[in-house]
Amino acid sequence: MASKSKMDGSIGAKNKQKILAAAEKAFATYGFKGTSVQQIADEAELPKTNILYYFKSKQGLYVAMLQDIMSLWNSRFDQVTEDDDPAQSLADYIADKMTMSRTHPQASKIFAMEVLNGAPYLNKFFSNEHVAWMEGRVAILNSWIAQGRMTAVDPLYLLFHIWACTQHYADFSAQITSLRGKTMKRADFDEATRQLVQLILSGCGLTVPEKYLESAK
Repeated sequence: MASKSKMDGSIGAKNKQKILAAAEKAFATYGFKGTSVQQIADEAELPKTNILYYFKSKQGLYVAMLQDIMSLWNSRFDQVTEDDDPAQSLADYIADKMTMSRTHPQASKIFAMEVLNGAPYLNKFFSNEHVAWMEGRVAILNSWIAQGRMTAVDPLYLLFHIWACTQHYADFSAQITSLRGKTMKRADFDEATRQLVQLILSGCGLTVPEKYLESAK
């Protein structure tokens, strides 16, 4: 039988995920100012005291949700090292971010609005953790370039391009739907991912992994 501490930890982790999911829905619907802790508690079907126990305040929950979004976006690329294959690593990173745009579009829109407003609740995070993450990823890209494994592109601009292209499918979904005349389904996202991987990797002088060359058409 699992110990009480392990069980409590498991329950706590599940509650936090329920709260973060409820917060994402509430903030996407009402914005930061229009959302109350009670609304999030009702959506999560948990007492208001639980929300404040785990996150202390609405602002604390909001920042945690934004950081959770970034963690989900970057999870696979966090593990990449200079010894990994650049083509496979970048292709998988692009695919992961496209999947996030498909499965968590509201999260992407919340993050975009926060940044458009000057990132008032993420300034400290941007100045520390996010900068450190970026410096680490840039160092790996520069290592691949120095090893002659990819074209000498600017790592910062490369990452900016990846973010802009992948998050566009969430942030501007209404425009995409209007221009296509229909919403994007899973197969459409898969095809868009293949197209994007091929464009970006070709620009980096990399060979596109076989699975990203297949087409559903």
